[in-house]
Amino acid sequence: MKLPLHVDWDGTGGHRGGSARPVLALLHGFAGDGTAWAPVRAGLRSLGPTLAIDLIGHGKSPAPDDPRRYRMEACLDDLEAVLKGLGIPAAWWVGYSMGGRTALQLAVHKPHLVRGLVLESATAGIASPIEQGERRKADEALAQSILTEGMEAFVEQWLNQPLFEGLKRLPEEQLAAERERRVRQRPEGLAQSLRGMGAGAMQPVWERLSEIDVPALAIAGEDDEQFCRLAGRLALAIPGAQMLRIPHAGHMPHTENPRLFLNGVRGFVLGHERESIADLA
Repeated sequence: MKLPLHVDWDGTGGHRGGSARPVLALLHGFAGDGTAWAPVRAGLRSLGPTLAIDLIGHGKSPAPDDPRRYRMEACLDDLEAVLKGLGIPAAWWVGYSMGGRTALQLAVHKPHLVRGLVLESATAGIASPIEQGERRKADEALAQSILTEGMEAFVEQWLNQPLFEGLKRLPEEQLAAERERRVRQRPEGLAQSLRGMGAGAMQPVWERLSEIDVPALAIAGEDDEQFCRLAGRLALAIPGAQMLRIPHAGHMPHTENPRLFLNGVRGFVLGHERESIADLA
């Protein structure tokens, strides 16, 4: 079966049955790809096999012209096809930013695919129609800018946002890698992604979070006040969910403070999967 998205899968098929170690499916943020999980991926493998997915329009995944392929519902269908193609009934979805939003949409619309959630710097959407409309206009303006000014200019502007101030504390080599990952993306794919899956286009699911019945951990860097508030809201709205603040980190805790990010994720997943992980350790 041909997969609709590019994946980097370090496990094998046949993860059927309750005793298999959990699969951790990793979803990157906007203008990233599966390689963004490099700082923590090796550590996550202690819990189970990992599956890094390049979302539509990103990395090595297709960047088709058809705008319908970038809608959230099409993205969720792609992710379901990936799991089916690899013989994985359900996964722990570890999503950063756009990837976290996507993981929440999966949990609401395709709950059979979700074994657990780790939501890093994520939101369930923009609840106010007025604010959502304003964000949609801003996303369209950014899409046009990416297409007309190119990737170098976009990345310079993108990483200079206060949101990514914490990245400036990284070693120069690592910061350069963060820039390069974004520069190598395709302008057309990013523009279509903004239009189809951006925060302005995504339908909010705050009112449906009470339906989620799997373990959920909402993570935010303590220097990112906005997403600390959002993580707190998620933890309150999802039954039994927990929140974790990562010190000395902003919007990208898995990159800015990978050790504490890993400690938190490992402890949370192990607490819910101890028997499954022990079975095959």
